[in-house]
Amino acid sequence: MRSEAVSLPVDGSAIVGDLVIPEQAAGVVLFAHGSGSSRHSPRNRAVAASLREAGLGTLLLDLLTEQEERLDAVSGQYRFDIGLLGRRLVSAVDWLGDRPDTAELPLGLFGASTGAAAALVAAAERPGRIRSVVSRGGRPDLAAEALSRVRSPVLLIVGGDDGHVLMLNREAAERLRVPHRLHVIPGATHLFEEPGALEDVADAARQWFLRPGEEEGRP
Repeated sequence: MRSEAVSLPVDGSAIVGDLVIPEQAAGVVLFAHGSGSSRHSPRNRAVAASLREAGLGTLLLDLLTEQEERLDAVSGQYRFDIGLLGRRLVSAVDWLGDRPDTAELPLGLFGASTGAAAALVAAAERPGRIRSVVSRGGRPDLAAEALSRVRSPVLLIVGGDDGHVLMLNREAAERLRVPHRLHVIPGATHLFEEPGALEDVADAARQWFLRPGEEEGRP
């Protein structure tokens, strides 16, 4: 298994991430983190570790530069800028497509919170490259008109006790024109901190990335 700290040039600066590729990888999953989070998110790192055990590579990427992160921590001005986050994710998709070791691997997107909207925007912009999308406690509604342009199967994972986000996910699912599933984890709240909840997230995501659109219960 190969690990690499990576840096991608954007807007005169750079965004950084952690790329890990198992031997004979079956694909690679690009993570888009949510509001106020980063590639160091323990929840996303736990999911990424589970995916790697299944033979999938992972790229956990900060979509904001260091300066933007400092400003955002004070003002919150970037965390809901879905256009910016989506463009950064598209840049990362293209970057993976230019690397000899990842160019031919099936590519999935995993988005949490506002990162889910960015993942759906990127999927809409790169329909021929993105194999599947998974949202964890996401805000797919913020992808707006991009929802109807997504061409990859989408799994929406939401905690059963995360009422407002669950409602927003149900509404967003109605706008998707691709195979999709709303996977509700009973008793889980927004951060999936309840016993077994995060493991359920990882299991559902792993199955979806390995067999997009084929999970039991698909519409």
